[in-house]
Amino acid sequence: QVQLVESGGGLVQPGGSLRLSCKASGDIFSINVMGWYRQAPGEERELVATITNGGSTNYADSVKGRFTISRDNAKNTVYLQMNSLKPEDTAVYYCNARIVKYPRFDDYWGQGTQVTVSS
Repeated sequence: QVQLVESGGGLVQPGGSLRLSCKASGDIFSINVMGWYRQAPGEERELVATITNGGSTNYADSVKGRFTISRDNAKNTVYLQMNSLKPEDTAVYYCNARIVKYPRFDDYWGQGTQVTVSS
């Protein structure tokens, strides 16, 4: 089992920045990939960015060049630095931890943190 606690959401003006944090606890040594997803009202949850144990990252096209995912293994924490925010970035952001147990995997989710980009 993995527990995830997010923080750092809030209200920001267009063009502003926010940093989200996600602290993991529990069976952290089994985690293969961590990431951030988001869900806007009336929309499906979508991938924002992921980072593997080896440090490889992957981003949605819509956030490339603006968002950066990183991890601090000593603190068991993953970050999402969001710059040049746009109103369309408004959503609930969820932290995800994936444990691969070939041929399947287990996903764990945080409670979500609201990000609102508005003037």
